[in-house]
Amino acid sequence: MLALTGSTGALGGPVAHALADLRPRLLVRDPARAPQLGEQSGGVHVTPYDDAAAATAALEGVDLLFMVSAAESEHRRREHRTFVEAAARAGVRHVVYTSFSGAAADATFTLGRDHHDTEVAIRESGMDFTILRDAFYADVLPLFADASGAIRGPAGHGSVAAVARADVADAAVAVLRDPRAHLGATYTLTGPEALTLDEVADRAGAVLGRPLRYEPESVEEAYTARRAAYPDAGEWRLDAWVSTYVAIADGSCAAVTDDVRRLTGHPARTLEQALAG
Repeated sequence: MLALTGSTGALGGPVAHALADLRPRLLVRDPARAPQLGEQSGGVHVTPYDDAAAATAALEGVDLLFMVSAAESEHRRREHRTFVEAAARAGVRHVVYTSFSGAAADATFTLGRDHHDTEVAIRESGMDFTILRDAFYADVLPLFADASGAIRGPAGHGSVAAVARADVADAAVAVLRDPRAHLGATYTLTGPEALTLDEVADRAGAVLGRPLRYEPESVEEAYTARRAAYPDAGEWRLDAWVSTYVAIADGSCAAVTDDVRRLTGHPARTLEQALAG
């Protein structure tokens, strides 16, 4: 029995459709947005990550679990740990988790520390695991631009090996179809090249038909601008936004791997291919 989380999103949705023949059980927050798999559905369960009872009940009888990381929040570590504990209690044997390429206790990108904490929880749970450490998403990078087309942040001249979400979905499908071949493995999923934000702006703008540009900021300028634009944003969110760029600046996101091709059999998509859909 396979259970999938995140199936209402841009990553989990394609995974659910690709694995419909396995009759996956879908764990969602909003059942109205669950993929319509028809007779191939293994059922839909409303399962917030922080609801231990609901998660334990939904995961009864499940052998293999695809755990897409929860929405960014200051409580995500607690939510993830609650869900991991529920999975272990329910008897799940193998968890496939979408982590971050720089996951570490001291990751520059602050949310990478959350992913590290979840990886630790999974390893300590006694369940088998496969970790998919995703780079920043290539198809999301243009969304960093403001209305004028400016991508502003303290990324300096650093580069990022951003990955297409479609490649992450393809990699997840490959692992979930042959899980025993990937027991205990950690993969880092990146694009085929590392690009500076100047290059991202030029190349993404050409695909989107919209002039984009990168405008460097200092760390102090980045915090000041974001506090002014989003006065209600919590400090954890400001740290996450700014550290996205700092992680690019310090080289944390520059490494390129061949793991997408190794898992899927096809090369990682370029920025242009990621944006073309």
